[in-house]
Amino acid sequence: MKLIVIGGVAAGMSAAARAKRRKKDLEITVYEKSGYVSYGACGLPYFIKGDIPTAEGLVVRTPEQFAQQGIRALVHHEVVDVDVVERTVTVKNLETGAIFKDDWDDLLITTGAVAVKPPIPGLDLPGIFTLRTVEDGIAIKDWIAKKHPWQAVVVGGGYIGLEMAEALAANGMFVDVVEMLPQVLPNMDADMAALVEEELSRHRVTVHLESPVRAFEGDGRVERVIAGNKALEADLVLFSVGARANIPLAEKAGVTIGETGAIAVDDHQRTTMPHVWAAGDVAEAWHRVLNKPAYIPLGATANKQGRIAGANIAGGDAAFGGIVGTAVVKVFDLEVARTGLSEREAQQAGFDAASVTIKAPARAHYMPTHPPIHVKLVFEKGGKKLLGGQMVGAEGVSKRIDVIAAALHKGWTVYDLAQLDLSYAPPFAPVWDPILIAANVASK
Repeated sequence: MKLIVIGGVAAGMSAAARAKRRKKDLEITVYEKSGYVSYGACGLPYFIKGDIPTAEGLVVRTPEQFAQQGIRALVHHEVVDVDVVERTVTVKNLETGAIFKDDWDDLLITTGAVAVKPPIPGLDLPGIFTLRTVEDGIAIKDWIAKKHPWQAVVVGGGYIGLEMAEALAANGMFVDVVEMLPQVLPNMDADMAALVEEELSRHRVTVHLESPVRAFEGDGRVERVIAGNKALEADLVLFSVGARANIPLAEKAGVTIGETGAIAVDDHQRTTMPHVWAAGDVAEAWHRVLNKPAYIPLGATANKQGRIAGANIAGGDAAFGGIVGTAVVKVFDLEVARTGLSEREAQQAGFDAASVTIKAPARAHYMPTHPPIHVKLVFEKGGKKLLGGQMVGAEGVSKRIDVIAAALHKGWTVYDLAQLDLSYAPPFAPVWDPILIAANVASK
């Protein structure tokens, strides 16, 4: 039996490793378009910032290491066509230009996501970058080393945009963040996003809201960004306005594309085409709060879905339990996290939603330092079922949000949340943890 995996990052290599462990005689070939497999893309802003000395530090395992396990991982090999009738793929060796065919018994599509690139004049000017692959990170790092930019513009106020604002500022640049919406972090509510905007301003990052980019200008390289009614100087631009599922090969395979624009899969990661599977940023995931498929491309989900797909391809019967949309991001000195639905998302989904927001210390108030945490809980007005949570604070946020995520997975109410026996010691938390305070306020 032969498995071909298209895409060799989180989902693809997790699946290959899991399948090989379960079925030793399974022949596995992974085709990866870039020059790296099995790397932590989420670490790229910290490589550019300088926290991670080399790009190789992001790599978990190399093709040579996978070969020792019996998995053939070929980099710089792009799958350009899929034939589900003949069960073949057409592959192009990007180093030699050679084109050849390979056959499969099972096919796993893990082609990930691609950066959204609207047709904006000048978007192809040198000095304008997106950040999806290790090569992207290396290119930005090289531009900084060779061109010594002093003025950067980050287009897009999402996770990557804000992480990169910090990374570029750490490299000595003045940074403007341009966002077409009225707030940064559009998947959070405006009152919580405002706290993040204050933090950016405190670190001399200028935020331009409701400023859609109309053009990039420059003579041989980027020099200006025309956003709204402003012309912002720039000798480096990070363009990060979102990502969409990379589905052209899936469409050629004839699999169903869901309403989200990603591949529709069941809880075993099967597509609608026999012997064709999908996982990671190219696939939908079942949202446990919305009770329907959603598209929230995150690394943790990709690894889990890949592991499920690999087990089932090797004859197992594993099911993916779904997501609640949990995410956390570092913005200078703040930890910013969310899970479930924001109040706006809950109302748009048809819930009769309400919310409470509290501010409480992360430690006992008599400790030398006790920075505040802002906690927002979103819940149904009637039965008080928990729908989501958001947190912003200097410490203690990144793991507290996981408590809310666990409660969402079990379908708890705010009453259930208020009953939790959470740990207490003055250096770590007050006797009434901020989560419990928020749950009690919501219960009233």
